[in-house]
Amino acid sequence: MGDELSELTGKFKEVLASVLPITFIVLVLHFTISPLEPSMLYAFLIGSALVIIGLTIFLFGISQGIEPIGHDVGNAITHINIYSVVITIILILGFFISYAEPDLHILAKQVASVTSGQFDNILMVVVVSIGIGVMMTLGMLRILKNIPLKYVFTAAYGLILILSFFSSSDFLAIAFDASGATTGAITVPFMLSLAAGFSAIKKDSKLSEADSFGLVGISSTGAILGVLITSLFIGNGKLNGTLPEAETTDATLWEIYSTKLVTIAWEAFLTLLPIIITYILFEIFFFKHKKSKVIDVVRGIVLTFTGLVVFLLGVNGGFMEVGAQLGIQLASLDSKLPVLLVALLLGLTTVLSEPAVHVLTHQVDEVTGGSVRRILVLIFLSIAVGMSIFMSALRILVPEIQLWMYLLPGFGLAVILSFLVPDLFVGMAFDAGGVASGPMTATFSLAFVQGIAARIPTADVVADGFGMIAIVAMMPIIAIELLGAIYQAKSRRAPKAAVTKKRSIGGNHNEQ
Repeated sequence: MGDELSELTGKFKEVLASVLPITFIVLVLHFTISPLEPSMLYAFLIGSALVIIGLTIFLFGISQGIEPIGHDVGNAITHINIYSVVITIILILGFFISYAEPDLHILAKQVASVTSGQFDNILMVVVVSIGIGVMMTLGMLRILKNIPLKYVFTAAYGLILILSFFSSSDFLAIAFDASGATTGAITVPFMLSLAAGFSAIKKDSKLSEADSFGLVGISSTGAILGVLITSLFIGNGKLNGTLPEAETTDATLWEIYSTKLVTIAWEAFLTLLPIIITYILFEIFFFKHKKSKVIDVVRGIVLTFTGLVVFLLGVNGGFMEVGAQLGIQLASLDSKLPVLLVALLLGLTTVLSEPAVHVLTHQVDEVTGGSVRRILVLIFLSIAVGMSIFMSALRILVPEIQLWMYLLPGFGLAVILSFLVPDLFVGMAFDAGGVASGPMTATFSLAFVQGIAARIPTADVVADGFGMIAIVAMMPIIAIELLGAIYQAKSRRAPKAAVTKKRSIGGNHNEQ
């Protein structure tokens, strides 16, 4: 009980340090250059409190329930010697985990709404989920067959590059955004623990470490491939659309939050449902855990569900409108410097509030035994996402900058770096690209960028509105690979320094 209380307190302090900077930035802007309506400000402050409480409970629940399930399922699958059964299980699991992800449904509805139904939301969810299922299966088989990650990512992004030549910029933006939307608050912890359980059978500890990462990154390429392949059949012409008018409401704060509660609770339940069903089936046929272990896991699932509902309620109830309003007001100023500066600051801080980011960095610390410091990973991710939102805002303000001008050299550099840094960092980097684009980024930051686009006459609603998450998914990959390059260089210098010191001591001894 004492250990659990200590863990919960630690997570609360961690979350508090992550969310307070965003709240501080919004309050400073409110009292200076971008005043908000009182009701909007109060909703934001309540939302901030709910995000802190919800994220603390969620992270505690993940460690108690979702991570043990994923780890045990991954271990159990390795003991099934029939490949066709293994492939079928992972395919089905990958499809339904993706299909249940609320962020994907939200994005699909936005796409259908903005494009006036040209790209149907159900079609988008299905093709993305098929892509996730296929690539997640290939990712798991890669672990079994010891295929280096760099070759898999080179092949996947090579295929994406070829398909992009036959697709429009609209579909390209939607495809990369879909890859971020599918790696949500639940799918990432489950996939990470699944990969860790799957790779735990390896006797080589270094191989096991490296294989614990990469599955999220590989799976997310399936979303991109699914949309780009679908665009070939829908037709690669221009998708036309307009941003729907925001609904004005005189609802009270209680009404704002209470009306969203049932929908969010149902979506959170659907998100957890595939994992719950998977656990029940594996418990009956494989695990056969003791009653105490089952109770612990069930309690973890309940805490995860509760935390996710409270977190999403805070995000949807108080964050989105404020993000859009800040974007509109700052873009309306004569100088464009404030909007670019705030874009950078928001990117630096919002990523620290992403649930999956905390799960990934904790696993990095755990898997590497602290040799890769968690704080360093967080700093590199923060800078990367800060640059991402800045680049997104700049792209809207400067119409000559096209999305492909970021993505083509960016992902090209990411693939080249994958051959130069340790495999551990390659998997970690591509996973980071998925986890950085979670519910906070997809709501607050995306709303902020869309608010900017709404005030810039040259902005394209479809191409500019659905490109930010693509950049957010790219920059952390490069950032973590650069961290890997620094780590590798430092590791190589350490033995040389030790040898030099030894020779120096030996020389001094001989002189004496």
